Amino acid sequence: MPFDPPLNSLGLPKPVAETRVVVAMSGGVDSSVVAAELAAEGYDVVGVTLQLYDHGAALAKKGACCAGRDIHDARRVAEDMGFPHYVLDYESKFRDAVIDEFADAYLGGATPVPCIRCNERVKFRDLLETAKDLGADCMATGHYIQRKMGAQGAELHRAADPVRDQSYFLFSTTQEQLDYLRFPLGHLATKAETRALAAKHGLAVADKPDSQDICFVPDGNYAAVIEKLRPGAGEPGEIVDMDGHVLGTHEGVIHYTIGQRRGLGIGGLSDPLYVVKLDPEARQVIVGPKTALATRTVPIREVNWLGDGPLTGQAEWHLSVKLRSTRPPAPAIIRPLSANEAEVELLTPEEGVSPGQACVFYDGDGTRVLGGGWIWKGR
Repeated sequence: MPFDPPLNSLGLPKPVAETRVVVAMSGGVDSSVVAAELAAEGYDVVGVTLQLYDHGAALAKKGACCAGRDIHDARRVAEDMGFPHYVLDYESKFRDAVIDEFADAYLGGATPVPCIRCNERVKFRDLLETAKDLGADCMATGHYIQRKMGAQGAELHRAADPVRDQSYFLFSTTQEQLDYLRFPLGHLATKAETRALAAKHGLAVADKPDSQDICFVPDGNYAAVIEKLRPGAGEPGEIVDMDGHVLGTHEGVIHYTIGQRRGLGIGGLSDPLYVVKLDPEARQVIVGPKTALATRTVPIREVNWLGDGPLTGQAEWHLSVKLRSTRPPAPAIIRPLSANEAEVELLTPEEGVSPGQACVFYDGDGTRVLGGGWIWKGR
């Protein structure tokens, strides 16, 4: 009768000391704690930090991940804990896979979520392959999400701390990637527990503030970045109502998002108006009453399905969906159109649904993440 070796804490049938783990280190407290904990437990840890954009610009900017200071912080944690650390230049990959699409999406009137694309196309694709090239048995990150074993294999679940949950940004994680990834912080009840672990290991980043901005967007000024990437993108145009009447002018469609109310510059009206549509080709910003923002039917594509059976195995899936990272999941019906396209019917209409955002699927009132797709304008 063959002997099955016991599983280690990462769920692998190998002794801890013989298990190599690549840790994606951003320089923040979360990934630093993951690396420190695994190293202290005796795993063969290799830290990897990605340089995603111009180092000189990064050094002058605070509040974003992967900047020059963050690379230094990650390296220091590795030195203190005694494991190797590498910095990989992914600037061209990041530009091609994330930044260019971000700019083009805004020019097309969409509201993109570049952090999801970064996870999907850079961290969980290119970096994951690098981890395998380094002989790692798995790759660990500091994301707040849980990986649990179910009847059909590894499942993705929301983090124990709903405030820190990052499932919205990780919906496009594939089953193959999920089999290889580990998320050691997902079970923690609060961020305070993470910082306590950092203090236990004496990490200099224990009190480091969390990053707030998208890493390549200084001070949240999306329009300035887009105009730099796409000169001439801020062409002026008209602000019109839903009947086509001109109410004012604007300095570029890229300055507006669906649902926006402030900063329209068309005061003096009896009722407040909101951006309800963007028409980049006509260079028009269309405004209307709040009621015009309500959406019940949402077309999605590039669906990543993490259910136990195929997406097309049922005509309808009664699930919960999240259309923005800050909103709670709401009941919906998903009707597959193909293996990677679907129509989502919201049981309660939502306001401000915009092309370019993600629609993430959840298993009803449970914690399991069943994938999701990208919202688009439809045919």
